[in-house]
Amino acid sequence: MASAAVKASPVLARPVLILNSRWEPVHVSSVQEAIGLVAKGSAVIIDPETYETHVLDSWDAVSRARQIFEGRVIRSSRLVLAEPEVVLLKDYDGRGERSVVFSRRNIFKRDHHTCVYCGKQPKVDELTIDHVIPKSRGGKSEWTNCVLACMECNKRKSSKTLAEAKMTLRKAPVKPSWASLSHIPVKARRESWQKFLNRAYWESDLK
Repeated sequence: MASAAVKASPVLARPVLILNSRWEPVHVSSVQEAIGLVAKGSAVIIDPETYETHVLDSWDAVSRARQIFEGRVIRSSRLVLAEPEVVLLKDYDGRGERSVVFSRRNIFKRDHHTCVYCGKQPKVDELTIDHVIPKSRGGKSEWTNCVLACMECNKRKSSKTLAEAKMTLRKAPVKPSWASLSHIPVKARRESWQKFLNRAYWESDLK
């Protein structure tokens, strides 16, 4: 922290969402690392309620005025700060580590190891990836056309369309949001992040 050492605290290890200069999530860091970025002038703290940005001095004033410490306080000889939850990088506009390969593993995660036709959750080796519009009918390998299916449903559907097989999807396949990425565990997420996470999406396509 500027001109002063920060007192050791468990708060410093808590997660902070890092956004690039386009306000897109790029990764999750710690409070300690986030404050270091702000102290160096590389980032600013975002107030998730107002979307206003702050340097350490102005965040100190906001923290004191709102009394939003809630027992989690970061202190130096000069500043008393509420822990930041979202930080904006001032000059970086890349996409960091949020690109995830469209793979079998990620489809299993998106569909929660559940057959989208019957709702069963068999063993992993009893699930397969089905093309809603069969490849033989021009269906592509993409988020909106690939789903998990149990062996029984996959055999029943075969190379038919949904109408031909008289089957329906329990849930339409969509490109998953970045909020569902496994490297941001549910328990680690903060409520204030949701509005930022909902704007970001996995980028890479399955080849």
